[in-house]
Amino acid sequence: MTPLVENLLKLYLPLIGWTLLGWGIGKFLISTLLPKNSSSYLGKGLFLFGVPISIVAFLRKTDLSGGIWIAPLTAWIAVGVGAAFAWTWIDLGVSDERLRDIARGLNPALEGPQITVINSQWSQATQGSFMLAMMCGNTGYLGIPVVLGLVGVDYIAWGLFYDLLGSAIAVYVVGVALAAYFGSSDQKQESILQRVFKATRNNPAFWSLLFGLGFRYVPLPETVEITLYNAAWTVTRIALVLIGIKLSELQTLGKLKQASTCLLIKMILAPLVVGTGLMFFGVDGAPRLAMVLQMSMPPSFATLVIAQNYHLDEDLAVTCLALGCIILLFTFPIWVWLFGV
Repeated sequence: MTPLVENLLKLYLPLIGWTLLGWGIGKFLISTLLPKNSSSYLGKGLFLFGVPISIVAFLRKTDLSGGIWIAPLTAWIAVGVGAAFAWTWIDLGVSDERLRDIARGLNPALEGPQITVINSQWSQATQGSFMLAMMCGNTGYLGIPVVLGLVGVDYIAWGLFYDLLGSAIAVYVVGVALAAYFGSSDQKQESILQRVFKATRNNPAFWSLLFGLGFRYVPLPETVEITLYNAAWTVTRIALVLIGIKLSELQTLGKLKQASTCLLIKMILAPLVVGTGLMFFGVDGAPRLAMVLQMSMPPSFATLVIAQNYHLDEDLAVTCLALGCIILLFTFPIWVWLFGV
C-alpha cells in the first residue's frame, strides 16, 4: 500500500464514519428519542466551548514558524478569484438568456400564440446563492479535521489562520453584503465595519486563537497536556457528527446544473489557480497543501442560514451543500497528488 493510499484511508474512514453516524442519528433518533433541536444545542456547545478548546490544544502542538500570516491573505485572495470566476459565469448565463429572447423576438415563426415565456434561470435570488455558496467554505467544522488528517497537527495553524482570519470573516462580511444586495431582509442593515466587529466579537474561536497563541508557551503537567489534546480530537469527531446530522435535515435537491458549476469553481478551479500561484511566492509543501485543502471545502451551512434570512435561492443552497460533501471525497487525491509534501 502506497503512502498516499494509506493517508487517504486514514482520513476517509473517520471522515465518512463519523459523518454517517451523525446522519443516522439525525434520521432515526432525533424527533423520536432525542429532541428536535438537539443539533442546535450540539452546534452551540461546539461553538462556545468545543472549538475554542480544540484551537488552544492544537496551537500548543503546531509550528508557527514561517510566513503563517500568508494564510488569511490567501483566503481572501481565493474568495476574490472564485468571485471573479462566478460573476463571469453568471454574466455569460444572463447574456445567453437575453440573446435567446432577442432571437425569439426576431423569428417570425415564433410570433403569435405559440410564444412561451422563458423563465430566467438566473434570478437575483439565484445569483446571490450562487455567489454565496462559491465564496463561503466549511473551513471550520470540516476543513480543520481534513487538514489534521492529511497534513498533521504541526501545520494546523495554517488551517486555523485561514479559517478564523479569512473565510470566517468573509462569510459574515462579504457574504452578508452579497446577500443584502441580491436578496431582501427585514433585518437592520449594518456597515462593513460593524459586521467585522460583530463577526470577531461574537466568535469565541477568534478569542481562543489569540489566547492560544500566548498560552502555548505556558508549561502544563503531562497529564493535563494529554487530556487537553485528546479533548481536542474528540471535538473534531463531534463536529463531523454534527455535519452528518445537518445533512440529514436537508430536504430536496434541485438545480443540479447550476450547483455543479458553482462547486466546480469553488472546489476545483479556484484552489487550482491560487494553489499554483502560491509557488511563485515561495509557499510550498505542507503549508500550501493545508491552504489548498481549505480552499477546496464545500459550502458551509452558514450559506443556507444566510440564504433563508435574505430570501435567496434555498434550493440551490441546499443542493450545493449536499453535492459538495460528496465531491469532496473525490478531490482529496487530486490535491495530495498535485500539492502533497
